[in-house]
Amino acid sequence: MLIDIFESEFKIEVIKNKLFELFPNPKSELIFKNNFELLIAVVLSAQCTDKRVNLITPNLFKLFPNSKEMAKAEIYEIEKLLASCNLYKNKSKYLIELSKQLENNFNGTVPLNQKDLMSLSGVGQKTANVVMLESIGANLMAVDTHVFRVAHRLGLTNSKTPEKVEQDLTTIFKKDLGKLHGAFVLFGRYFCTAKEPKCNNCILINECKYLN
Repeated sequence: MLIDIFESEFKIEVIKNKLFELFPNPKSELIFKNNFELLIAVVLSAQCTDKRVNLITPNLFKLFPNSKEMAKAEIYEIEKLLASCNLYKNKSKYLIELSKQLENNFNGTVPLNQKDLMSLSGVGQKTANVVMLESIGANLMAVDTHVFRVAHRLGLTNSKTPEKVEQDLTTIFKKDLGKLHGAFVLFGRYFCTAKEPKCNNCILINECKYLN
């Protein structure tokens, strides 16, 4: 559910401008060289920090640089590489299965539309949207834990699910959604943190409902 959207158009523009001032060119902190690496990294990032994923992927991609090679991997080989990642057993299965699906259904190429991406194992709407906005600059919002928290604290939504929050933010902002996603993520990661948010030094303190 949107909150005061019509009376908050000025506030919405202020939030957008301030976030872009703080993060003029927000990019994912995941490290990747191509769309396959991007897809794998985003799948691994679920309930795991980007920092941890970036420690795991160099060895993973050295041994399995593409879907053809990863599709042939044994599950124990992947599990060993992912052991320090949350949910590593499930994610190991996803990586092998989605690699097989890429080979069998998409000629080894990562599809860049939501429907096809979401047909892959371990890929939900958030993951699909992140892949598209990072790869081709798609005008899409993706809602992770940071975006969800910041949107609620700023009073932009009171919806209870990431999918509903995505709908609300898409309706509110309409344009520059991929860039906004990146700014929301970085703002939530470094300023509007879950514990002990840096409210005293926050550029959005006047727009925030967390302390007001």
